[in-house]
Amino acid sequence: MSFLSVETRSTAPRPTGRRVRQGASVASAALLLSAALTGCAGSAKAGSDAIQASGSTTVAPVASDAAEALKAKGLSITVATQGGSAGGISQLGTGQINIALSSKPLSDKDHKAYPDTEFVTTQIGADAVGVIITKEVADGGVKGLSKVQVAGLFEGRITNWKEVGGPDLPVFVYDKEPGRGTREVLDKFIYGKGEPPAPPKSANYAVVGGNLETRNKLKSTRGSIAPLSTGFIDGHPDLVAVPLEGVAPTLENVASGKYPMTRPLYMITNGKPQGTVKQYIDYILSAEGQKLLPKHGYLTRDQMGL
Repeated sequence: MSFLSVETRSTAPRPTGRRVRQGASVASAALLLSAALTGCAGSAKAGSDAIQASGSTTVAPVASDAAEALKAKGLSITVATQGGSAGGISQLGTGQINIALSSKPLSDKDHKAYPDTEFVTTQIGADAVGVIITKEVADGGVKGLSKVQVAGLFEGRITNWKEVGGPDLPVFVYDKEPGRGTREVLDKFIYGKGEPPAPPKSANYAVVGGNLETRNKLKSTRGSIAPLSTGFIDGHPDLVAVPLEGVAPTLENVASGKYPMTRPLYMITNGKPQGTVKQYIDYILSAEGQKLLPKHGYLTRDQMGL
């Protein structure tokens, strides 16, 4: 079971035009966990005021900040990350939690898997997924990538950065595990509605889980590349989100939809939110709660025109 640690980020003003959502320095402070938790994410018991939310490691920092803010108002909220977006949706469908945190839309497969669950999605903001490379590779000549080049890299057909204008350095791919919202955004960018091929059988290919794990792997591996929320590389100058098809993930390009790998951020409930769950979600949708999104490099509802 993976529980999120609260992340604190610099509140210093950012230079105009700075790339949106490039991760942040992390100070780990473990969230208070409810003693009532059982199983993977705990049981969502009817009549209980305790709120249990789980899922996307992208949505979780905002959910955690809001939970901390609402503790003063007497709300008991536990935020966990178990299996990413797909894990949260599964836990909601089986009644283990009150809210699924998701950085991907619900699919027909989700509805068919849990026919008795009335999934209700609330979009709290939006995020950009970047194709992240190391500064060494960027400085060596990789200033952007095309869709064809990205496909070649992740499929294991491009094995050295010199093949795309970079340094003579082997490529090491860190891909996201199936069910992660980040992986689905990347697959949609490369393949549209088509099915991605099987992962390459290569010693220079590995599957990773959450955003923090992905960032740590990128920082520790020369020549590495991975899909990652651009909000997780702010404050990490050794990592770079490369422009895709000539479009960089700036605030303007993401908000306008010009940048090709933008995704919604959701809180999903079984039925319309009620009681303390509604209070929690309403707080995140409020003017005060929406200020939490830019703190983590995400776009607000207003910025997305919602």
